[in-house]
Amino acid sequence: MIAIVKYNAGNIRSVKNALDRLEVSSVLTDDPDELISADKVIFPGVGEAGTAMAYLKERELDKVLIALKQPFLGVCLGMQLMCSHSEEKDTPCLGIFEEKVKKFPPKGLIPHVGWNNFNRCEGPLFAGVAASDNFYFIHSYYAEMGEHTIGETEYLIPFTSALHKNNFYGVQFHPEKSSDMGKQLLENFLNL
Repeated sequence: MIAIVKYNAGNIRSVKNALDRLEVSSVLTDDPDELISADKVIFPGVGEAGTAMAYLKERELDKVLIALKQPFLGVCLGMQLMCSHSEEKDTPCLGIFEEKVKKFPPKGLIPHVGWNNFNRCEGPLFAGVAASDNFYFIHSYYAEMGEHTIGETEYLIPFTSALHKNNFYGVQFHPEKSSDMGKQLLENFLNL
């Protein structure tokens, strides 16, 4: 069973729909026992960091999520909340990754919306994916480059588009909205 973390963020249902298309059983939950017992966990979301972290802390999910041992995938806001801190509302985050989340510099169109590829992408999450393959992005904040960066994309500046540390993975783009390549990446995660 795949657990999808239910928290105060949008776009959660689209991840469930993507898993349904792959004929993978999943549950949308904020129940700690369901999250702990799941085979894998996906932490999706579109929204605002401060509000989302407040929801996690109210339910003590912040403590549950960082202690999980199974494969864990954060998507978009989910990945950003796995970092140490976000400039969005000056929000302390989960700290799974040491990287910090910053707002794009005001030298171009923000948010970054649309299809983009990679300067580099590596590791089992990207099996069968080339750096030239396009994924769908929509975000105004980005994770800095750091030691856990496994995907790098450029928009105004180079930024982290994927992270990995132990059982934790994060992607800034939306695999559930990224056509065949997104399906490939989700299948790679499910096969970890």
